[in-house]
Amino acid sequence: MPVINYIEFDGSKYSVEVAEGANLMQGALDNMIEGIIAECGGCCVCCTCHCMIDPQWKDAAGSITSGEDELLEMLSERQDNSRLSCQVTVTASMEGMVVRLPESQY
Repeated sequence: MPVINYIEFDGSKYSVEVAEGANLMQGALDNMIEGIIAECGGCCVCCTCHCMIDPQWKDAAGSITSGEDELLEMLSERQDNSRLSCQVTVTASMEGMVVRLPESQY
C-alpha cells in the first residue's frame, strides 16, 4: 500500500497507508484525518473533500473530469492544483504523494 502524506491547514501531518484502488478521500476518512468532511460520501456533488495535490504529483493524480472541474469552480479557495479527493484513485505510483487540505474544511 502506498503511503500518502496528508497535511492539514494548521500544519499537522499524517503519513498513512492507503490501499490501491481506494480514493484519497477514503484514505483520509479511514485514518480519521479531520480536514476531509466528505458530506456526500464520495459521490462528487459537494466539494467537502477538496484538497490540493502538490504540483510534482499532478500527473500521478490523473486528469480532472469536467464534472469535478465544474464543482471546483464554486470554491473561492480553488488553486491550480485543487482536486476533489473522492475523484483521485490511489495507485502504486503515488507512494509519498503530498496532499494538502484547505482551511475551509475545519
